[in-house]
Amino acid sequence: MTLLTASALTDITADERAARLTGAGAAWSDRIDADRTASHLTFRAEGIGEGSVATRVRAGRHEFFVDEPAVLAGDDVAASPVEYALGALIGCQVVVYRLYAQVLGIPFDDIRITAEGDLDAARLLGKDPAVRAGFTAVRLHIELSGPESAERYDELRAAVDANCPVLDLFTSPTPVETVVVKA
Repeated sequence: MTLLTASALTDITADERAARLTGAGAAWSDRIDADRTASHLTFRAEGIGEGSVATRVRAGRHEFFVDEPAVLAGDDVAASPVEYALGALIGCQVVVYRLYAQVLGIPFDDIRITAEGDLDAARLLGKDPAVRAGFTAVRLHIELSGPESAERYDELRAAVDANCPVLDLFTSPTPVETVVVKA
């Protein structure tokens, strides 16, 4: 497991970021032009239950924990599944903002995103099957600092909204197949 420090993530210049984004974009474009199926990716994570209701998750070379607060029977050793979902949305938004800022030539200096999701736990706790089990609403507050006008940042937001994979998970139904086997 690799543990990154904040300094390892922030020690990059805007020019270095631009070069990485441009290089990766060009490489992927060439791969997809040569073989359309090169863009078909499969991601995988696996988890095992630990503690009261916690989960140790392995995704590639990375490992992390998911838990619940004590009021939901957890040990509160990590963020909850819905907090990770909001974190995944924020992380994907940052990536796609940076990517499309580079592609569209709409620079920004810094980005800060807050995500809030409303959830009615009555369904989870078996009290009201009529309410949705997941979020009933999610709000993203995105702060961009930089040289562009609010209109240009709205143009960037529209491109991000149209192309962010995790936002798509929140806004569009995704077929899920579940299989339970006895070990």
